[in-house]
Amino acid sequence: MPEVADRPALADARIKAAATRDFNLARDLGVFTRIRAEGGRRVIAIFVASTFVTVANMFGQVQLNDWNGRFFDAVGRKDLSGFVHDLQTFVVIIAILLALTVANTYLQERLKFRLREWITLHLLAEWLKPLRVYQLGFAGEYGRNPDQRIQEDTRLLGDYTADLGCGIVYSLLQLMAFVGMLWTLSAQVTFQVAGYDIAIPGYMVWCALAYALTGSALTWIVGRPLIALNGERYAREAEFRFALVRVNESGESIALHGGETDERRHLETELAAVVDTMRRISTSLARLTWITSGIGWLSLVVPILVAAPAYFGGNLTLGGLIMVAGAFTQVQLALRWFVDNFSRLADWRAAVHRVAAFREALDNLPAIEQGAEEIKRAEHPEGHLAFEAVRILLPDGHIVIDDATASITPGERVLIVGDTGRGKSTLFRAVAGLWPWGSGTILTPPPKTMSFLPQRPYLPLGPLRNALSYPSPPDAFLDADVRQALERCDLGNLIPKLDTTERWDKELSLGEQERLAFARLLLHKPAWVFLDEATAALDEDSQRRVMALFDDELKQTTVLSIGHRPDLAVYHTRTLQLVHGRDGDRLKLKPPPAPPPPRRWLQRLDDWLLKIGP
Repeated sequence: MPEVADRPALADARIKAAATRDFNLARDLGVFTRIRAEGGRRVIAIFVASTFVTVANMFGQVQLNDWNGRFFDAVGRKDLSGFVHDLQTFVVIIAILLALTVANTYLQERLKFRLREWITLHLLAEWLKPLRVYQLGFAGEYGRNPDQRIQEDTRLLGDYTADLGCGIVYSLLQLMAFVGMLWTLSAQVTFQVAGYDIAIPGYMVWCALAYALTGSALTWIVGRPLIALNGERYAREAEFRFALVRVNESGESIALHGGETDERRHLETELAAVVDTMRRISTSLARLTWITSGIGWLSLVVPILVAAPAYFGGNLTLGGLIMVAGAFTQVQLALRWFVDNFSRLADWRAAVHRVAAFREALDNLPAIEQGAEEIKRAEHPEGHLAFEAVRILLPDGHIVIDDATASITPGERVLIVGDTGRGKSTLFRAVAGLWPWGSGTILTPPPKTMSFLPQRPYLPLGPLRNALSYPSPPDAFLDADVRQALERCDLGNLIPKLDTTERWDKELSLGEQERLAFARLLLHKPAWVFLDEATAALDEDSQRRVMALFDDELKQTTVLSIGHRPDLAVYHTRTLQLVHGRDGDRLKLKPPPAPPPPRRWLQRLDDWLLKIGP
């Protein structure tokens, strides 16, 4: 067993520790102040416009409350002409308020998707920086399920932020507009005690404040657990969705193994976790509903009750009572905004935390803290590839490769062999810069001259032409070159499908995908090619044909291969072997392979005959 070195100081531990901390709203919101993405000014402009519309709406609400007083006074006096006039005024006020409400709804909906677009574009830009997608897998809990963080959590964050942000602005303006009115109207509410009229300055304001604060305090006490529960629910939902996607993507393998029962058991376990979280949320919501609904129903009669002494004492007319009750209701609604929106605030808080934590996880990459030992990478001054005392570790500190030292010059074809699990693919990742754990130095050719073919080729979504040109745009290569590359790799049957969109990683066999990857090499013509079991799914004849590319079209390309098949050695000029040692595997020069068999010229003749056709 390899020994364990001192464990590297990984950011993984820091991020996992962050998962145990209480939510810190100030810290999480601070993350969003660092967002630099297109659309930020547009978001601010929409919010400012919505605020102006809300101010106008609030002015209309004040006019409507004044109208209420005049209208009911006219009703109380049985003043028909005043009654008709007030109805005409009502139509004008309602028409204006309706237009303002429609405008506010339009702006608020636009704010939702523009806010989501702004945050999502920023996360995509940060997530798709070089190497981050791969390294995020080592970023602990908050690096998991980035698809949900970017798609679902940003949607929730945009929706809730727009709704709640506009809502709190409306409530603040409502409070400012009506608290002064209610304070003035409170002067009409007097109490007779021992024959004296007693007026309490701002009586109705203090009653509204006490009522709202009582409701808010009870809501906070009862509903606080919802914040953490909603965060847990999003995490459970993400795990369940990931498990479902995994089963869908691996349908063939599951069917071949007859593993449906086991998969169902696993999915039922994930579902049980989701249901358990939702059960606890439902219990908390039920408790919270006692408070929110109770306060909501009581608010129908509380303003009348607190103003009733003045009305029945004769100091307040019916219209005055309606105005006082209306102003009280508006102030009380503004003050109890927190009560009415607590469950949504809990959802918003959880969404903020998940998106902010994901953004912090991206900030904490690469996964090795500053000052910790890591593999150094630099460009070789002569364009070679060199390993200088390279030691490769697993994230848990186990040594995989110890003291790898070798040099590869342009034009060489080098094969790296070794037993399964000895770290060949890890060395491959270290060359690519994906694996930072370890020590020593890797000197590489210029990164733009290197191309890597992993064990399973990556085929992006979209037309087949995209898969061939990737990562270049589809129009980067001439159509004739694309067709010739397919024919050269025995994929001529795919030429009619070049502009067809399919799930090509599902439509093509693994062998066809590997040949497609070699066709991609023909188009890009890299100076250095790194193959990690890139021909494992090919038969000997197909392997011979694709490797012959390096004798013809790609003869100037340097090749570094990783493989197990003994017949690969014939296509390389030397072989390096990972030899097991006490402290890990070491890279040693293996004796050169035997000369190619005499029938090699027959193989070349066969290739030539295939090219010229029948």
